[in-house]
Amino acid sequence: MLTDKMISVVVPCYKDEGNIRELMRRLTQTLEKVTPKYEIIYINDASPDNSEAVLAEIALLNPYVTVINHSRNFGVMSVFTTGMRQARGDAVILMDGDLQDPPELISDFVKKWVEGFFVVYGIRISRDESFLRKLGYVLFYNLWARISDIHIPKYSGEFSLMDRKVVDIILSLPERERFIRGLRAWVGFPQTGIEYHRPERFVGKTTQTIRSYFNWAIHATTSFSSFPLRMISFIAVTFSFLLLSFLVYNLVLFMFGVRAFQGFLIQLGLMLLIGTVNLICIAIIAEYLNVIFMEIKNRPTSIIRSILNDHKHDR
Repeated sequence: MLTDKMISVVVPCYKDEGNIRELMRRLTQTLEKVTPKYEIIYINDASPDNSEAVLAEIALLNPYVTVINHSRNFGVMSVFTTGMRQARGDAVILMDGDLQDPPELISDFVKKWVEGFFVVYGIRISRDESFLRKLGYVLFYNLWARISDIHIPKYSGEFSLMDRKVVDIILSLPERERFIRGLRAWVGFPQTGIEYHRPERFVGKTTQTIRSYFNWAIHATTSFSSFPLRMISFIAVTFSFLLLSFLVYNLVLFMFGVRAFQGFLIQLGLMLLIGTVNLICIAIIAEYLNVIFMEIKNRPTSIIRSILNDHKHDR
C-alpha cells in the first residue's frame, strides 16, 4: 500500500458502454494496491447507449462505486465538477472513461502526492492519433503557452490527481464555464507532471469532432488569456498609424504636384481590408461577451437525475 488515505476517482461516461467493465477491472486492481480506502465515481452524462444499465449493474455488485446520472448531456467539464462535489477523498483523480488514460499510472500519481505535491498531472508525450490531429495539438499547445496569462503545462489534460485542498478551492470558485486544467494551474501549490503514452480508445470511436476541438481552443483562450483583446488595441493603433501615414504621403505628393494613388480598386481594397479587420475584432469581442453572458445567468453546471450508492449523503 502507498497510503492509507481516502482516494476518489472521477470518471465521465458518454458512449462508453464497451469500456466500462475493462476500465473497472484495471482501475480496481490498481486502487487495491494503492490504498485500502477508495471510491470510484462514475458520472453518466446522458449517454445514448446502454451505459446506464451497465453502470447500475456494477453499482449493485460493487459498494465502492457511486453512479450519478445527469438529466441531460452537460459536457465533460460539468461532469468533472459533479464528480468533484461528490468526492470524499483526501485526493481526487480525474480521468477519461475510454481507457486512453491508463489506470496503472495512478500509482505514480499517488507516489508523487505522498512526496508532497498537491497536483500531479499526466503529460501526453505521444498518442495514437492521425497526423493532422497530432499537428493540431502541437500548434494549439505551443500557441496557447505563448498567449496564456498563467503558465499551463503543455500537453497536459484533465487526467490528474489533486489534493483535497486544491479540489475545495476549485469548487469554491464562482465561475460556471470551467476549464479544469487551467484552474488547476491557476490555483498554484507544488505541482509536477508524469509523462505517458496516450493509446487509442479501447472500444468505439472518439466523440470529439473538429468542431469540439475548435470550441475547446476558444474556451481555453477566453478563460485564461487576455491577449486577443489586447491584440485588438494593437491592431487599432497600427492601422491608425498606417492610414495616417498614407494620408500624409498622399498630401505631400499632392503639394509637390505628383499624381497620387487613385482608382476604384485601391479604394475597394482598403475598404475590404478595414472591413475584414473590423469583423475579426468584433468576433473576438463576441467570444468574450459570450463567456460573460453564460456566467451572469448563474445557472448550475449540471442537474443530477439520480444517484446510486450515494456514500457522501448516506453517512
